[in-house]
Amino acid sequence: MPVKEIRLLKLFKDVCKKINSSLDIKEVLNSITENTVKTLNVKGCTIFLLDQIEKKLKISSSDGLSEVYLNKGPVDSEKSIVETLSGKWVLIPDATNDYRIQYPLEAKKEGIITILSVPMSLKEKIIGVLRIYASEPREFSDAEKEFISGLAEIGSIGIENASMYTILKTDHEKLIHDVHKWFDYGEANRP
Repeated sequence: MPVKEIRLLKLFKDVCKKINSSLDIKEVLNSITENTVKTLNVKGCTIFLLDQIEKKLKISSSDGLSEVYLNKGPVDSEKSIVETLSGKWVLIPDATNDYRIQYPLEAKKEGIITILSVPMSLKEKIIGVLRIYASEPREFSDAEKEFISGLAEIGSIGIENASMYTILKTDHEKLIHDVHKWFDYGEANRP
């Protein structure tokens, strides 16, 4: 197996360990974006989660991009590389001159040339987008595509696990609070 593929596998394993050992959604997503930038030697990586109500893609994690670029404005799910939300991988070879890019001038100022947009899905429902940004024209090898695909899949599972944990923790804390209130009420009303 070539050295690059071994490195991809090792870093994928490291991301899986992080996701398996953490229920903090921010920590999980940061691990994915940081490892993507480092492993693929690209300018940046962002994970957007889809807000179904507002029809916006909300930045949940990012690595390698400037605050100016990240705060360029809302990313509209109906204007920004829309095909990704139908489950398709989209490679934009020139982000400064492509109708599918919502903010081409900002991409040019940031030094972004190529964008790869990959859907993140859970139980056949798109929940977000993993975007990889390169500062030069870029193609991705089959091994890199498998690495990216695995990150998108494991990231989606990590998001679900962390979300379920948060819900269960909140419910548990509410239940404990209610039990204490009932206990206090019973103690106060004891003859």
